[in-house]
Amino acid sequence: MNITTGVQAKPVKAVIYGPEGIGKSTFAAQFPQPLFIDTEGSTTRLNVARTDTPTSLAMLSSMLDELRQNMCGYKTLVIDTADWAERLCIKAVCEKNQKSGIEEFGYGKGFTYVYEEMGRILNQLTDIWEHGANIVITAHAAIRKFEQPDEMGAYDRWELKLINAPKCNVCAMIKEWSDLVLFANYKTYSVAVDKDGKKHKAQGGERVMYTTHNPCWDAKNRFDLAPELPFEFVQIAHIFAPQQAVQMPVQQNVQQTAPQTAVQTPPQSVQPAPQQTPPQNVQPEQQNVQQTMPDTDGFEDMTPRQLNIPDSLPKELKDLMQANGVDESDIRLVCSQRGYFTYDTPMTAYPPDFVMGCLVGAWAQMLPLIRENQAVPFV
Repeated sequence: MNITTGVQAKPVKAVIYGPEGIGKSTFAAQFPQPLFIDTEGSTTRLNVARTDTPTSLAMLSSMLDELRQNMCGYKTLVIDTADWAERLCIKAVCEKNQKSGIEEFGYGKGFTYVYEEMGRILNQLTDIWEHGANIVITAHAAIRKFEQPDEMGAYDRWELKLINAPKCNVCAMIKEWSDLVLFANYKTYSVAVDKDGKKHKAQGGERVMYTTHNPCWDAKNRFDLAPELPFEFVQIAHIFAPQQAVQMPVQQNVQQTAPQTAVQTPPQSVQPAPQQTPPQNVQPEQQNVQQTMPDTDGFEDMTPRQLNIPDSLPKELKDLMQANGVDESDIRLVCSQRGYFTYDTPMTAYPPDFVMGCLVGAWAQMLPLIRENQAVPFV
C-alpha cells in the first residue's frame, strides 16, 4: 500500500458550458497547446489544431484510442461539444438495436445504453489524462425546471444540455468526473425606467463565468477561484503554472550540462575524424546496401495502396475506412470468413441495417479482424 501526502501537480479535467455563441471554443483554444475534436464543426473560424470531424461513435472512439498512445506533442485535448458527442452515442445505440429513435426502446432503456456509451468515452478521456494531458469538455447550456425535495415550488436553473434522467444522468456523471466546471453567461441588470419603479428593462451583457454552485446554475472548482470572474482565460491561467514549473528545471539542467561536456574536448577529436577515412569507407557500404536491398525483397517498385471505397456507402463507414486504411476487399474478406456473405458479394449489396449496426456500430470488433488479415503476406 502506497501512501502519499501533499498537493500533486496533475493535469486539469475541465467542463465549460454556457449559451450558444458566448465563446466557449475560443476560451478553450487558450489552454496549453490544445488539440480539438470538433464534433459539431464550430472551430472553422479559429486558428487551432483539429482532427477530422467524427461522423460516428466508432470513429470518435478510434481517435481517442490513438491519442491515448500519442498526443503528438499537444498538452490539451478539447471535446467540442459534449452534447454533440452524445448525439453520436444516441445514433450508434439506435443503429445497433435497429431503432428509429431513443424513445422507441421504452422504459428508459435507451437512455441507459447512451449513459453507458458516454461512460466509456469518459474512461478513454481519463486514460489520456493519466498520460499527462489536460482534458476540456465544452457543452451548451439549457434551462430546466428544478424542485428541491425539502422545499415547495419549482424554479428555473441552468444545466448542461445533456440527458438528465434519474437513473442515467449523463449531466451529473460529467460534473462528477471533472475538476473544474465553469458556467459562462451574459450578466444583465434590471433597471427601472419610470419613477414608480414598475417598469424595468435589461441592460449590460458583460460576459462572466461562475465557478461555484448556485441555485440558478451548476459550477465547481478545486482551485480556490472567486465565485464570479470575467470570462477570460487569464483568470485561470495560474492553474497551469505548476505543470510548467515541473518541466522547467529539467530543461535548464539539460542546457547547462550539455554545453559543458561538448565544449571541452569533443570538438577537436570529432571534427577531423569524418574528414580522413569514414567518408570513403561509408559511402560504398551505403551504395552496396541500396543496390542489394531491392534485389532481396523485390518490393522496390511498389506504390502506396490506393483504397477502393464505394461512394454509395454511408459517410460514417467511408470515414472509418479512410481513417484506418481499410479497403472494400478487406471488409468483404472478413464478412466471408464470418459467414455473413460470400466474398463475391459487393458491399453495396449489404443490407443497410447490417452496414450501420455491424460494420459501423461494431467497428471496434471488426478492425482487429481486418488487421489480422492485412498482416498475412500473400504468396
